[in-house]
Amino acid sequence: MSLEGKVAVVTGGARGIGQAIATVLAAQGAAVAVWDLNLEAAEKTVATIHEAGGTAIAVGGDAADATAVAAAAARTRHELGPVTVLVNNAGISVYESFTDITEDSWDRMIRINLKGPFLVTRELVPDMLAAGWGRIVNISSSAAQSGAPAVGHYAASKGGVIGLTKALAFEYIDKGITVNHVPPGFIDTPLVRESDVDVEAVAAMMPMKRAGRPEDVAYAVAYLASEEAGYVTGQTLSTNGGRYMA
Repeated sequence: MSLEGKVAVVTGGARGIGQAIATVLAAQGAAVAVWDLNLEAAEKTVATIHEAGGTAIAVGGDAADATAVAAAAARTRHELGPVTVLVNNAGISVYESFTDITEDSWDRMIRINLKGPFLVTRELVPDMLAAGWGRIVNISSSAAQSGAPAVGHYAASKGGVIGLTKALAFEYIDKGITVNHVPPGFIDTPLVRESDVDVEAVAAMMPMKRAGRPEDVAYAVAYLASEEAGYVTGQTLSTNGGRYMA
């Protein structure tokens, strides 16, 4: 598979799953814009891509703010060209029992995890329509497929991402644009390592007896972003080591 000549945007591309996705897409030949709220971390990801011979830029900003999204898109188009691959990866996860979830916590989760993909996709899909070709891959979650305790707001936001994926897949089905989603299972990321989660204990409970790696998700995304996946749209490519089987 090759993404030569394509321009890709990866939101939340500075660390963890997003960093792996940006790195893999660049290795496939795409020019990658790494969008992240943490510009310094995004620049480190871009430096790694450059060291490997790839093309990438770091773009700072809030993917859930329309003004910031427009500015990030303008810079990306100016430096790399029109965008035809979009990976909506930016998101947050917080563990809170349902009765402890405040309105502010709920609103923040929906804003970042669901409004963000809406705003970024709305901004960039005209590029794909003009090109007659596009790939949109949304990062959802296995929590939205199977449910999980203490993540009611998170699961709801990611369930919205799944619904948005299917709606857009239908809307653009004859326009050369595919829209799919990847729901990761338990992935060993820096964010997980910084939390109170016992990674080894949880990994031992997984069907494969290990946690997923960010690269496991990245290669699934790379397939859906490829020319070879042109007849795949509105689909779920679960990357969870068997945690949930549809």
